[in-house]
Amino acid sequence: MKKRIITICLVVVSLLLQAQPAKKNTPPVSDRKIWLQQLDKLARPVLSNLAAGTLREKMPVTLSPKVDNAANRSQVAYLEAFGRVLAGIAPWLNLEGGDAEEVALRNQYREWALKAIAQAVDTGSKDYMRFTGGQPLVDASFMALGLVRCPWLWEHLESKVQQDVVRAFKATRSIVPGYSNWILFSGMIEAFFCKYGMEYDGVRIDYGVREFANHWYVGDGVYSDGMQYHWDYYNSYVIQPYLSNIFDALRTRNARAYDWYVPKFDQISKRYAVIQERLINTDGTFPITGRSITYRGGAFHHLADMSLRKQLPQELKPAQVRGALTAVIKKTLEAPATFTKDGWLSIGLYGNQPGLAEGYINTGSVYLCTTVFLPLGLPDTDEFWTAPAAPWTAVKVWSGQDMSADHAVEVR
Repeated sequence: MKKRIITICLVVVSLLLQAQPAKKNTPPVSDRKIWLQQLDKLARPVLSNLAAGTLREKMPVTLSPKVDNAANRSQVAYLEAFGRVLAGIAPWLNLEGGDAEEVALRNQYREWALKAIAQAVDTGSKDYMRFTGGQPLVDASFMALGLVRCPWLWEHLESKVQQDVVRAFKATRSIVPGYSNWILFSGMIEAFFCKYGMEYDGVRIDYGVREFANHWYVGDGVYSDGMQYHWDYYNSYVIQPYLSNIFDALRTRNARAYDWYVPKFDQISKRYAVIQERLINTDGTFPITGRSITYRGGAFHHLADMSLRKQLPQELKPAQVRGALTAVIKKTLEAPATFTKDGWLSIGLYGNQPGLAEGYINTGSVYLCTTVFLPLGLPDTDEFWTAPAAPWTAVKVWSGQDMSADHAVEVR
């Protein structure tokens, strides 16, 4: 009797299981979708509020515990946030196409960006930005870099807004840059004028290029940041992406003044891309060295920029770079307390870590991390996005795969 009952029960269970609808295999979310979700999370509070004229009202300004000038840092934080977000999101704004969801999202951001620029340079706006006094040179240059990377934005600004942008950028000429990567900030603003057919000060560009080309290259793909070399990420935060974009802007006017250096720079930038890719560990972490480490994924501005330009060296396949940068994005932006309850970035590398911040760091400055998203400026049909996932160097080596050894590059 017991055996019969057990048999009946098993039959019933089997029938019930067969009656259940088959589970559909949910395709994994693509890397591009992940990047767009994270970019939206980062940029939305900044651009939507500035477009509405409420950035000063809504953005909390947290300063470093070691702040060097609280009153000044509080005032310039807004241009820092805006300029850095624009520099990172610009290539995607300049792109056309994609699926319906991405096109709709881009159209919304284009609308916000146009309004945000207008608010930033309108002297009558509550969100008018400061363009004089030191630090504004840095972030006006990031804003200029964004406009260099996105002709669509410049071409769709109203004439009055264009004039206000030019006036604001010219105001930064009163700022004397420090003898460091800062000389490229002046150069980038002049490169903007050059790209869009305006009179520009070639000396400010030439000074920056020649100091790095003739005096500050220390070898194996790396420049010093001024007279002294520092083991930090400023070759990526600023130096190499700025030089690349300055050269590009000059070529739009058929200015070939640096043809003598561009081939050498190509070797240098490719070597540094290799170094950058090898710095990314299997889990997306990377060495915590040097100042401004709270810029998070901005440490790989250069690697992202080289991917966008399709100038990666032969030994770096786009898919492995995509995998490495995706790991960095997840590691640095998905940690608890990375964002405040209202969605603003906190100061830190992995969550909220204000102790990692130098005296000049504030809520606005950490938005430099947006530059890691530059490859979103490549269409979704590009190999960077369509190639099957591939392991990057750290994954290969630490899983026991054999591969060629690394070697230094002598630039001749």
